[in-house]
Amino acid sequence: MKALILAAGLGTRLKPLTDSIPKALVEINGKTLLEHSIDHLKRYGVKEVIINVHHFPDQIISFLKEKKDFGLNIEVSDERDELLDTGGGVKKALWFFSEGGPFIVRNVDVLSDTDLGAMLEFHKKHKPLATLAVRNRETSRYMLFNERWDLIGWTNVSTGERKLSRKDHKRMYPLAFSGIQILDPSIIPLITEEGKFSLIAMYLRLSRDHRICAFSDSESFWFDAGKREDIK
Repeated sequence: MKALILAAGLGTRLKPLTDSIPKALVEINGKTLLEHSIDHLKRYGVKEVIINVHHFPDQIISFLKEKKDFGLNIEVSDERDELLDTGGGVKKALWFFSEGGPFIVRNVDVLSDTDLGAMLEFHKKHKPLATLAVRNRETSRYMLFNERWDLIGWTNVSTGERKLSRKDHKRMYPLAFSGIQILDPSIIPLITEEGKFSLIAMYLRLSRDHRICAFSDSESFWFDAGKREDIK
C-alpha cells in the first residue's frame, strides 16, 4: 500500500518554531513529526511514500537523505513554486498512485495510532470514493454525516457557516476530521479542480453523487500537533 504525507504547509500555528524549519521537522519527544508519521505508516506495511514540500523544502529532502528514507521508497512532490493546499497537493502527487489500489493520505502534524488495517478493510467493504477517519471531539469545524455515515455537509460552529451537499437524511451527525483518509483510485478521474483547492471542498462536491464515508477512530490515540501551545 502507498501513502501521501501532506507536509507542505507553512506551520503558521507553530510559529516561532517554524520560522527556521518546516513543521514536518518540529520535534516531539526527540522525534520529528515526519518520522512519527512515517512510523505510523510503516506499522501497517506501507513501503512507498510520497511527501509534498513547500516551506524549507531542502531541509526535508536533506533529512530524508540523512535517514536513508527510513528504508522506504520515498518520493517528494515539490510545491516550492506554489503552495497548493490539501486538494491541490493530492492532485499533484496522483502520478505516484497510477498503478491503482487504495492509498492513504495523512497530515504530517497529526500523531495517531489509528488502525489503518481496520480502516482499509472498512474501505474495501463499503467501497466509497474516500474513507475519512473521524472522531467525536470538540472543535470549531465539523463534517456532517447521515445515518449511513455518508458525508452530507460541513459546518463551522464558531461562525455559524454551514454547507450541505445532500438532504437525504433524518439526522445529521457532526464529527471532527482526524486528518487521515483512504482514497480509492476511482476518485482520480473525478478530481476536476485545478490549482490550489481544499480536500474538504472537493469531498463536499463529490458527496452529492458519490459515497464519502466516515470511519470512527474514537478509540485510538490521536493528537493535533499543529499548535505550539498544545505541543508544550
